[in-house]
Amino acid sequence: MNTETLSKTEPRDSVLARFMLGFDGDSLSSELAEYLAGGLGGVALYPRNFSSVQGLLELTLSIRRAAGRPVMIGIDQEGGTRFALREPFTAWPSAAELGRLGDVESVEQVARAMATELRAVGCNLNFAPMLDLHVNPESAVTKDRSFGSDPKLVARLGAAFDRGLRSGGVLSCAKHFPGHGDAAVDPHLDLPVFAGTMERLESAELVPFAAAVAAGAPLVMTAHILLPQIDPENPASLSRTILDGVLRRHLRFDGVILADDLGMGAIAKRYGPGAAAVQTLRAGTDIAMLCHDWSAVAPAISAVRNARQEGRFEDDEWNASLNRIERVCIQSELTGSRPSLETLGCEEHRLLAKKIRDQLR
Repeated sequence: MNTETLSKTEPRDSVLARFMLGFDGDSLSSELAEYLAGGLGGVALYPRNFSSVQGLLELTLSIRRAAGRPVMIGIDQEGGTRFALREPFTAWPSAAELGRLGDVESVEQVARAMATELRAVGCNLNFAPMLDLHVNPESAVTKDRSFGSDPKLVARLGAAFDRGLRSGGVLSCAKHFPGHGDAAVDPHLDLPVFAGTMERLESAELVPFAAAVAAGAPLVMTAHILLPQIDPENPASLSRTILDGVLRRHLRFDGVILADDLGMGAIAKRYGPGAAAVQTLRAGTDIAMLCHDWSAVAPAISAVRNARQEGRFEDDEWNASLNRIERVCIQSELTGSRPSLETLGCEEHRLLAKKIRDQLR
């Protein structure tokens, strides 16, 4: 286990374990530190949380100290320009560029190098690879962020990205299950609708996720998207039919299901934070994310705690989730010593990025 992580013997607060939180500012509030000490499952970091790599490292160290036990520290590093870290991190090609190149070995090399840079600043989870197919050229979700429209190509490259991250010592997170299909609406703003049937999903959107599951991906992030042909009432991230039925039972995924930020417009315009958190966990999610509205955190935690006390969660399912979360948290800290900050934007990594871009010309 990473020597920077203390080892607590008391059990996690089982409700806090079911959340991953984002926050404002570049330091831990007393409230967040208290959540971490109680057993919070993870923290999601964003560019708003740091202004330098040294500041980011100090922040991740403070998260570990506050937790006193293995905890997931996630960040978006997809490559490209939209969901990627700026200099001095290496400016990696986007998923779309890697898709055009189509070279499995290059994708794996990029992901492994990404992981080394993330570990250098104390992050142990990358919210990638994105496995949505880019089938709608107008989609704000998939443009530049998808490996392409061919399910088999996306499956191969996604699996390579997953291998690279994990061989570099960082947890991967395949997203956004079950795929955004040809929907055009950005879920950050409102609820996308995808009219795909189960037959369509099995032949296209689910292909990359099936490959990721088969390869042992530790986490899958769900999509806030309505699939009326499969569940006309509930978005995928709140749908037991899709999460338990398709992801758990049909694809046989036994890792951690992570619900994308419940504060996105797709969910927040229709549900309060407490109702959304309870429903997504009842649907089969292991960890609910609340990343951009701190005022929603306490009501969501309280609602889940009350629902637990009222017996609205099956004990067997609740305990199975806790076991999956604990397993992944421990896995997140099994790497060796932390790489030097000098690995960020190092010559080896810059040359790899340049080589790929030169091949695309």
